[in-house]
Amino acid sequence: MKLNLEQIKNIIPHRDPFLLVDEVIDYVPLKTGIGLKYVKEDEFYFKGHFPGFPVMPGVLITESLAQMGAIVLLSDPAYAGKLVFFTGIEKAKFRRKVLPGDTLRLEVEITRMRGRFGFGTAVAFVGEEIACEANFSFSVG
Repeated sequence: MKLNLEQIKNIIPHRDPFLLVDEVIDYVPLKTGIGLKYVKEDEFYFKGHFPGFPVMPGVLITESLAQMGAIVLLSDPAYAGKLVFFTGIEKAKFRRKVLPGDTLRLEVEITRMRGRFGFGTAVAFVGEEIACEANFSFSVG
């Protein structure tokens, strides 16, 4: 299943300038998802990170992955309308800079749910190169 930006806004509460998923190209509620973030040259964070050499901050790459995970979770009717909060991130590795003009492919998998707590894995790619990978935990409120 695919989602456009307006459909994404119907699932997660994030809004510009902090909505960091532009399109979902495939997802299975409560299981997996693949989304895209089009990294534009006028992104708000490039002005200061870093002047003369703009690089997407790693924390925003992980936030993009978290938002994709929230889409996978909140697209299920049992969780619709709730909020998802990071409770932890482990084994985060940043392997490639993300630059203006890049398309970030966000791949997430929810690996386990236990009550209102969950766990997942996430990988962000630029082309076929891994930009970031991490394991994360979250709670639903």
